[in-house]
Amino acid sequence: MEAAHRASLAKGEVGIRDKRLSPKFSDFCLQRLEPWAKSSFEQSTPNNWLWYRAGIRAVLGYKPLANAKLDAVGNELAAEFAAHRLAEGLQVSTANSALRVLRRALRLAEQWGVLEAAPAISLLPGERHRERVVTLDEEAKYLDAAPEPVKSIAAVLADTGLRPDECYRLRWENITWANGTNGTLLVTHGKTGAARRGLYLTPRVRFILETRWEFAGKPTEGWVWPAPTRCDHVNHASLKKQHIRTFKTANAQATKMAASTGAKAVLLTPWVLYSFRHTFLTRLGESGCDAWTLARIAGHSSIAISSRYVHPSEDAIQNAMSRLGGHKIGHTQMRWGGPLR
Repeated sequence: MEAAHRASLAKGEVGIRDKRLSPKFSDFCLQRLEPWAKSSFEQSTPNNWLWYRAGIRAVLGYKPLANAKLDAVGNELAAEFAAHRLAEGLQVSTANSALRVLRRALRLAEQWGVLEAAPAISLLPGERHRERVVTLDEEAKYLDAAPEPVKSIAAVLADTGLRPDECYRLRWENITWANGTNGTLLVTHGKTGAARRGLYLTPRVRFILETRWEFAGKPTEGWVWPAPTRCDHVNHASLKKQHIRTFKTANAQATKMAASTGAKAVLLTPWVLYSFRHTFLTRLGESGCDAWTLARIAGHSSIAISSRYVHPSEDAIQNAMSRLGGHKIGHTQMRWGGPLR
């Protein structure tokens, strides 16, 4: 009887199962993770696919990690990998990008039943975020010096808060002139599921898009920003030279102006195009927009991200507490027959 019970335990017939053999981390990445990422993102969101591909190549380039069993990959090995990346002269943000891919791989392994539990992977501190806020004066100088199409794209980013890729992928069939005061645009693809959203056009964005639409012959479909690229529309690579040249032109104009007046030249410190999105969201938060509305406009998947842009003033806090306090105090007085002494 005892022998039969032990045999049942060994076979997993009474709730105990044999431990599943864990594959090598490299095999899991090449056979499961990379094919999944390619089929999921290569066509819909190419940048997501490129992020996964670059991260997978980075983690598999570190042999102790690539050759480890999947269930042996933990925070200690991840820290060694990160230290190796820094020793190669890479930035903290670059190392963290690969760590995020590693963390995602482990979580997917758990989700797919290949790993019992995904370990926590810590990121390196000291990462520089793209939190440059462009002033109105800097924006004006940039737009004055920028050629097309980067000039129009930058203005759209500054007025809508679109992610650059979302702007690049705008299509005419997703723009409506009749909705709202100035029309609307629909974002159909983005970084997360929350990226799909509709946005109202500002007068400036309406003017830019409508002028471009009329010049193109009022098409009913197609890319708003067509270009001779593999994806048939503008992208980061096709705009990079224009963006860099804009700062050179703006600073040359500022230097020439300063020389003629004898004043000190105020030069632009370069920023990335993404900074226009961050600037728009910062301005939106400073205008008094609540975090929930900001998340909807920005296409954030988490309210925690949006809350970084919302900083209520002391007056706003006091007014909110006064409204709530007055309501509560009224009930308190009725209950106790008068104000507390």
